[in-house]
Amino acid sequence: MASSDGQLGSLFDHHVQRAVCDTRAKYREGRRPRAVKVYTINLESRYLLIQGVPAVGAMKELVERFALYGTIEEYNALDEYPAEDFTEVYLIKFMNLQSARIAKRKMDEQSFFGGLLHVCYAPEFETVEETRKKLEERKAYIARATKNKDYYMTKKKAVPEHKDTEDLRRAFHSGMSGF
Repeated sequence: MASSDGQLGSLFDHHVQRAVCDTRAKYREGRRPRAVKVYTINLESRYLLIQGVPAVGAMKELVERFALYGTIEEYNALDEYPAEDFTEVYLIKFMNLQSARIAKRKMDEQSFFGGLLHVCYAPEFETVEETRKKLEERKAYIARATKNKDYYMTKKKAVPEHKDTEDLRRAFHSGMSGF
């Protein structure tokens, strides 16, 4: 069913919903069972593919619901994308990646007009320039985060206790004992 022949109208492997992971340690399990999938920055995208939307003409309501998580740049129905009977597939592009992350996490496996939504990233719709911009933003974020961490680490080390101060304390306390 899943193929990765590279055509935009075909079903990609990363669009298929995974089964629940039943080999996780007990302390790692959350309130509801989930599939385990690791995302790199290259697999994440501002484009979200929403599958399982009932074909009742609810595009406006779907967009309104996703707009709660961030500004939507564009959206459209994908008629050529393979879907189950009586369901539609939509593509939504958010203004920024963080909004897409939150929307995916919150809306995946949610009930919508009687059907369960399956929301996944669709990085294959990105242009080369959008991918380049996304990677540069991540690189800048990592630089800021590590610079900040280095700043605090050097700030802690910059205030070491001096030996002279320790000698002054000892002399002061020994002089005080004479009173």
